[in-house]
Amino acid sequence: MLPFLLDTGLLNFKGHYKELSKGYYYIETVVLLLAFMYLCRIKNPEQLAQISPGEFGKLLGLDRSPGAKCLRKKLKEICAQQKSTEWNMGLAREWSQEEGNDFYYIDGHVQVYHGHKATLGKKHVSRQKLCLPGIQEFWVNNGQGQPYFYVTGQVNEKLQEVISGQIVPELLDKLNNEQQTLDTPRFTIVFDREAYSPQFFGQLWQDHQIAVLTYRKNVKDQWEESCFKKYTINVESTEVEMALAEKQLILDGVEMREVRKLSKDGHQTSVITTHPLLSTALIALYMFARWSQENFFRYMRQDYDFDKIGQYTVDQIDDMFEVVNPAHNKVEYKIRKIREKIARRKARIYTLIEAYSGQDIDQTPSYLAKVEKQQQELKALLNEEQDLIEQRKNTQHRIKIKDMGENRYNKLDMESKLFRNIIKMICYRAETSFATLLSANYKKAINEKRALAKKVINASADLTVDMEKQTLQVSLYSLPNPRDNQALSEICQTLNEMEIIFPGTKLQMIYDIATK
Repeated sequence: MLPFLLDTGLLNFKGHYKELSKGYYYIETVVLLLAFMYLCRIKNPEQLAQISPGEFGKLLGLDRSPGAKCLRKKLKEICAQQKSTEWNMGLAREWSQEEGNDFYYIDGHVQVYHGHKATLGKKHVSRQKLCLPGIQEFWVNNGQGQPYFYVTGQVNEKLQEVISGQIVPELLDKLNNEQQTLDTPRFTIVFDREAYSPQFFGQLWQDHQIAVLTYRKNVKDQWEESCFKKYTINVESTEVEMALAEKQLILDGVEMREVRKLSKDGHQTSVITTHPLLSTALIALYMFARWSQENFFRYMRQDYDFDKIGQYTVDQIDDMFEVVNPAHNKVEYKIRKIREKIARRKARIYTLIEAYSGQDIDQTPSYLAKVEKQQQELKALLNEEQDLIEQRKNTQHRIKIKDMGENRYNKLDMESKLFRNIIKMICYRAETSFATLLSANYKKAINEKRALAKKVINASADLTVDMEKQTLQVSLYSLPNPRDNQALSEICQTLNEMEIIFPGTKLQMIYDIATK
């Protein structure tokens, strides 16, 4: 995996970080160690205690690997330089230019916080269907789910706010600043309904010539099935047939294109875009490829311990930063609950009227008593609702952090997590490249390539150094079946042609398959 890590940019940190002040382990050793740890699914420094330091140290070209305490000390010194964002954006620019990508997928990811030191705003965690205190990250990926970079919200920023305030400026400044023709967007951003706003879409095109691609909200009409045509779309080397239709529409004064996909059960999925040149089939392809980003989050949580915070140092938020007033939220919550009770009382009164409309006159007193009781409760609830509405009018909606008092929001220091996440991004990209190349001849490559890559990563190997020939022989042990060995043999041949030099040495790496 080392050649793929190097090709992905693992050692590009040298242009951003200074060497560590002293000690046996250099910064290059720490970065390599973290990358090898994550690829071997060693998710934190404490798990190194279960690994032989001598054997693992050989992967680094040393007599032993550092222990957990030493590694954390080195990480603290590295993160004190505060260069993670600079390194991340440098890598993102290189990746984007290499891929020639013009489509950026943006989605939020919440990391739940279970500590007590920080006072964080609550976010909705969709996978748990709860509102919990946590950290909101907004990730930018390509259409295959490969990550570029992410930004972290300070409190409870919405996706639209982060796109316009942080992500778009970064994309314009760091990744894509080429001028385009009048009809060609500089790039296209793809996201879900959370950032839905036709006026926002029109503003992005007017100010920056940026196109958007997203799902449409509040769709009430149905198109005739005769409008739909069959399209054959290639999705990850698999031919998929879709029934699609396209129409022009204007929403809030903004001209857009709407494409709908007709499912077998008759459901119509509506997609809208401000991109003027994309074909109908490509609009559907790029929109539904958004699930690759969801798959990325899921894989990283399971295999790379993605949601572990790892550092609990608390930083203060700028005093002038504005947030929604928690007191206003509480009043708003009470109003919603009161209105639910009002709706239930009205429903009961209506039910009583319907039930007693055809009854005998002898039952009228008991009926009137029940109705009167419900009406009195309804009147009290309506009065309470008006009091809460007045209270809401007198409660400021947004306030500055400095005005929150003792329960003011703060934030966690995320420098260490960002540094490790960058290495995880590099590992994920390297693993993807390795898996794709390894499984090129597999019929079910989409389903098998990740498992096969992990199998090879965890396979045993012999390392032999020849100082006279300046070579490092890597002899991989045989895999369980001939098909895997054939794929591994082709990988070894490809890597040998690349003439990889082990970092920090002059040794050329030579790969082959050994016999047990």
